[in-house]
Amino acid sequence: MGDTSCPMPSRLAPLSIVPGSFAVADVVGVGREGRAVRVAPSSIAAMRRSRAALESILGDGEPHYGVNTGFGSFSRQRISNEDLRDLQRNLIRSHAAGVGEALPREVVRATMLLLIGSLARGHSGVRGKVVQALAAMLNAEVTPVVPSLGSCGASGDLAPLAHITLVAIGEGRAWVNGREVAGGAALKTAGIQPVALEAKEGLALINGTHLMAAHGALLVYDFERLFDAALIAAAMSIDACRATDAFLDPRVHAIRRQPGQIEVAAKLQGLLRGSKIVPSHRLNDPRVQDPYSLRCAPQVLGAAWDAFVYMRGAVEQELGAVTDNPLVFPSTGSAHGASRSTLVSAGNFHGMPLAIPLDTLAIALSHVAGIAERRIYHMLSGFDEQTGLPPFLSPKPGLHSGLMIAQYTAAACCNELIGLAMPASVANLSTSAGMEDYNSWGPRAAAKARRGLELARNVVAIELLSASEALEHHRPLRSSPRVESAHATIRKVVPRLTADRPPSPDIAAIAGLIECGELNGARRDR
Repeated sequence: MGDTSCPMPSRLAPLSIVPGSFAVADVVGVGREGRAVRVAPSSIAAMRRSRAALESILGDGEPHYGVNTGFGSFSRQRISNEDLRDLQRNLIRSHAAGVGEALPREVVRATMLLLIGSLARGHSGVRGKVVQALAAMLNAEVTPVVPSLGSCGASGDLAPLAHITLVAIGEGRAWVNGREVAGGAALKTAGIQPVALEAKEGLALINGTHLMAAHGALLVYDFERLFDAALIAAAMSIDACRATDAFLDPRVHAIRRQPGQIEVAAKLQGLLRGSKIVPSHRLNDPRVQDPYSLRCAPQVLGAAWDAFVYMRGAVEQELGAVTDNPLVFPSTGSAHGASRSTLVSAGNFHGMPLAIPLDTLAIALSHVAGIAERRIYHMLSGFDEQTGLPPFLSPKPGLHSGLMIAQYTAAACCNELIGLAMPASVANLSTSAGMEDYNSWGPRAAAKARRGLELARNVVAIELLSASEALEHHRPLRSSPRVESAHATIRKVVPRLTADRPPSPDIAAIAGLIECGELNGARRDR
């Protein structure tokens, strides 16, 4: 189902759902590692106040969007009280219009967690039993089958969330015990009663940025591991190419004043500290400067890191957000200056605060991969005799092609990344007969960033494959302790190239090390 193949940690204690924010680690724990959840009494109380406030508002005889009216361009259609339950059920059925391959299980579970968290903050007017049912589905590992295409990322992730809710009401399809079954059968197997939706609850369940935010949280976690590996790959390549480390002088980066650049330069300098290769060619080396892919690594990777920091901040804010519409604000209930409960129609479901950062991440990924591919080319080309490397790192040039085609693969990945870096959020298509006339396309931005991360991971894996082989040509000299530690980790899964063999399994093995965070020589202090 597209989930990570990394070993899962031992069972964690259930995550307590309180009316606060989640951390990225919480989303990863529930989404990817199967962590259970528990709805805290404080959340139950917040939802009880919210529901009571909504019901008091319903008695005023006025139309309220999505509560006793139709949806979208049907918002001017008043719905009678006796039809309110049918209205909510019909909403879920009609909006479950997704197409395409199913989303990975980890993404669906993470989406469900963020939906629960948003509702539990007490501004959506749903009953606690609705949220408890979603939590029970997570804990019983009943995972709705959710098609990947259908959300425009503006009025919430409507179609994907409708497919999730469809299972909660006993319909749709779900994964349970490794099998795809009918939603009602999945709930019955787990001993969960289908939810009968009351006024506003269907709308609350499908309004929100939960899919975008779930993608974003998982991308944050995975990008940090990728960037760790990209730093160690850059450091290994510097020694593999017998380049200088003079360009890492902290004074250079201090006067540029870019925080990512300063951090990356310091990390690379630390990674290379203690290398015996760096000083071995300081004398009588005719080269004056190294190529940009080596010399400008702090500037390029630093800019990518700064872009990621912006994206990470947006995601972390969203993990504590309420993105429903309309929103319930219960009365203060204080003796002095008490306010009455209000229902406010607004636009917190709009995905643009996530769409732009997710698009930015795709651009950053293109540069993490792009500069890595250039270093691969430099190592394999054989045009710089001072590197001391044979063409394509061939064991016997001519008879063996070495890693020649691995660079082609890296180039192909980068070519696809170029297309993925075109932002999804900059073009608009109108929906719902013009009522929803400016969409964010955040889910597409998230999907492109996810694909971009997978491609970048493979490019960095190819750089590590090449650089680890190149280091063998400088023996008995050794790189720094941290680079050599990463080299040893790679050698546990990929032996030295002594004759031509298919590089594909080697690339996949190193990509697996990156995905699981096992190349910890570049782990940043956090």
